[in-house]
Amino acid sequence: MIVVHAGVAVLALGTGFLVVLALLDRRADRAEWERLAALQPEEPAVFDPAMVADLPEPARRYFGFTIQPQTPLRPVTVLEMTGAFGLGTKADPRYQPMVARQILAVPEGFVWSMHTRGGLPVSGSDSGRWTRFRIFGLIPVGRLGGDRDHRRSAFGRHIGEAAIWAPAALMPGPGVRWSAGDADTARVTVRHGTLEQAVDITVDPEGRPVRVCFQRWSDANPDKVHRLQPFGAVLLDFRDVGGYRLPFRVEAGNMFGTGAYFPFFLAEVTEIRFPGAQG
Repeated sequence: MIVVHAGVAVLALGTGFLVVLALLDRRADRAEWERLAALQPEEPAVFDPAMVADLPEPARRYFGFTIQPQTPLRPVTVLEMTGAFGLGTKADPRYQPMVARQILAVPEGFVWSMHTRGGLPVSGSDSGRWTRFRIFGLIPVGRLGGDRDHRRSAFGRHIGEAAIWAPAALMPGPGVRWSAGDADTARVTVRHGTLEQAVDITVDPEGRPVRVCFQRWSDANPDKVHRLQPFGAVLLDFRDVGGYRLPFRVEAGNMFGTGAYFPFFLAEVTEIRFPGAQG
């Protein structure tokens, strides 16, 4: 009887610890979200094509398509999305339907909060500071962050997604430089503190960004060793949102452009908004 009672006590303590940990993590999510949202400028400048007149031609095309003249330059972007997230491999993707919300605030950070729908109940968040996911909302299945490898990998994702959904954050200026690629590709390089990430953006004749790709610091490989490897996305279904033209469908994954490409992230955006914008 004593053994049974001890087992129950240990189980209760363990469950209580997991509950407290989950609550603290959700509080951290909210605090980071609010911090990033507050970075939106209160009186943003408005876009003028003259601001990008000195950039390589594909970059001028990119901005000319994604931002309409006189649009307030709001670098902080919030997205709501559904879609699917691959929990497996290229050979066995194990796609799970998902619902997620995200805030992007280049170069400071991001928060991506998601939960699966049906199948294995996975939920959690990814950010520039942590990666934390659980099953059944309680049991940790991934808890990373706080080291150089995680920060470098997260920064790569952050800048890559800014090229997709936050073009205002990539206007030329301190910490942001553009260089020429080929006739339809421009490279943007963002530096923040000790972190630096280059992203190649390929545009069509109208300037529509159809593909972004970059070398990401990642251990998503058979050796589980952090190294630079190709990551990228295909952008589809562009719509007008508050003076911007942005993709509402994105397919992305590791080893982009190779035979090992695995598009584990299939997003169908349902809403894009800009904190602080009126109307």
